[in-house]
Amino acid sequence: MRRPHIRSLAIAVTVATAATGLAGTAFAGPSTTGVERTAASSATNATAVVEAARSAAFAHASATGVSKGDALHAQDVMVDPEGARHVRFVRTHGNLPVLGGDLIVHLDHKLAYTGVTRAADHAVKPAATSQAKLTAAQAAAKAAKAAKGDASSAQLVVDARGGASALAYQVTVATQGSSHTVVVDAVSGKVRSNTPDSDEFLSPKLLDTLRKRGETADPATGVGSSAPSGLLGSGSSAAAAYPSAAKGTGKTLFVGNVGLTTTQTSRGHYQLKDPSRYGTETRDAKGTMTEKFSSGSKFTNTSNVWGNNKTTSRVSAAADAQYGITKTLDFYKSTFKRKGIANNSKPARAMVHWGNKVANAFWDPTCNCMLYGDGDGEMFKKPLVVLDVTGHELTHGVVEATANLQPTFVDEYGNQYGEPGSLNESLADIFGSNVEFYAKNAKDTPDYLVGEKLGLAQKFLRRLDHPSLDKLEGTIDYWSSDVYYTEVHAGSGVSSHAYYLLAEGSGKKKIGTVTYNSPTYHNIAVKGIGRTKATAIYYRALTRYMVSTTDFHQARVATLKAAKDLYGANSTEYKTVDKSWSAVNVTAANTPRAHR
Repeated sequence: MRRPHIRSLAIAVTVATAATGLAGTAFAGPSTTGVERTAASSATNATAVVEAARSAAFAHASATGVSKGDALHAQDVMVDPEGARHVRFVRTHGNLPVLGGDLIVHLDHKLAYTGVTRAADHAVKPAATSQAKLTAAQAAAKAAKAAKGDASSAQLVVDARGGASALAYQVTVATQGSSHTVVVDAVSGKVRSNTPDSDEFLSPKLLDTLRKRGETADPATGVGSSAPSGLLGSGSSAAAAYPSAAKGTGKTLFVGNVGLTTTQTSRGHYQLKDPSRYGTETRDAKGTMTEKFSSGSKFTNTSNVWGNNKTTSRVSAAADAQYGITKTLDFYKSTFKRKGIANNSKPARAMVHWGNKVANAFWDPTCNCMLYGDGDGEMFKKPLVVLDVTGHELTHGVVEATANLQPTFVDEYGNQYGEPGSLNESLADIFGSNVEFYAKNAKDTPDYLVGEKLGLAQKFLRRLDHPSLDKLEGTIDYWSSDVYYTEVHAGSGVSSHAYYLLAEGSGKKKIGTVTYNSPTYHNIAVKGIGRTKATAIYYRALTRYMVSTTDFHQARVATLKAAKDLYGANSTEYKTVDKSWSAVNVTAANTPRAHR
């Protein structure tokens, strides 16, 4: 997952409008008042909504868990067509940021309180700051030792995760090519968590499994004869002024020749930067492990043709990355009216050729960009720039900007565990697959498989219809209490399976070029409601009803609330959501007692 960093408290509020179905959420750029709003929703006073939600949180303290000394800082304001409002807050206590203190306050169209979704199910009452027994320097030293790197200054926080509150220090530790966020108890000195900041597509556990098997992945490239996807151009432009948008051609490694919108910087000169998508750009890290996008080298050209469909051109991988990123942005905008990964009309960015023989790709919150390695040349022999990898990783950025789902714990090897982390991986697979369906590329036909273009022996990395067919990660089909101790990519199968059943139903069927046969717990038969409606429900649940600690049973409740909002409590859609979760053994009856 991403680091459990404290979001900035100098926050602009975002107003969203949600239409029934997939026209989910519309956001606009920042206004001069520090409150973001769309033109269509200008009549809505976002400040008034935030204040009403904040007042409601304190007025209903027994439900919201807000207590004396807390302050609530708005992250998002979402306004539904039927008039409901949802305000997402992060919290400080005694002016200290609170880890796991996030909550969403729900209001009706008259701004009356209707409920809350909260991460911490207890009041935040830590020891006074004067009771800290460690100094900031001592905490930084402990963090550096735990993460094996160089620590920055330590910041006092309240750690409200795990069912209790404690005074703690949060420290960022720079490691080779990455960083960790380490939380150290300010009283006992115990390391409470040590979490990698970047989200790697391939987990340490999976890479170790592949090494032990002696398996290599060498996906086919050089598919330049494919039918073009999107508008191709020669690079000529009739623009009288520069820079201007131009139609270029990407000769990718994995999806053939595709149309790319680029920037013409002067007559006969182009840059791999898309002005029609907020300035989204791909750069060359040139083998460095930089996390500063500004350090990457710009891709420029005189022909507006990018790559040669082979790894012999450094630009081919960049064409794949740029294509995947723009298709992901287009999917979120077309489907949910979402303007950019963080809904702030800012560019999505990427660096290819990152590091030396790095067999991975990941979303990096430090630079807010995608980083792609070229493979290690042994086990993974090609850059990890395939379409669903990009859709998966950029969705982690979307999750970070919304529910910010976090792993429960991380082992000494960097493997992550816990249901919120598994749910995060699942949502990345769900929406990453949807990016494929949106792109409709003939060289990467859409399916419910993840990583099918990586060249693995089992022909895919994960699959949503029957997750346990993945023998590499040991992905699971159904929930049990053991999921808590399951690595997050393996645990993701629970909610991915529920989503597939909601969309397509149980049993055997052929969709596109792939045959699926989805089993269910106790052979419960499920008739799907279609991918469009299923995706609308999951996106609405993510943005309105999920918080950093949401687990599978809480995700069930979140999707039921979303289905009720969109289609009604007596609808087929609502009933199918309930049945789809039962079909993966997530029910109201087996909800763990610790849940509120």
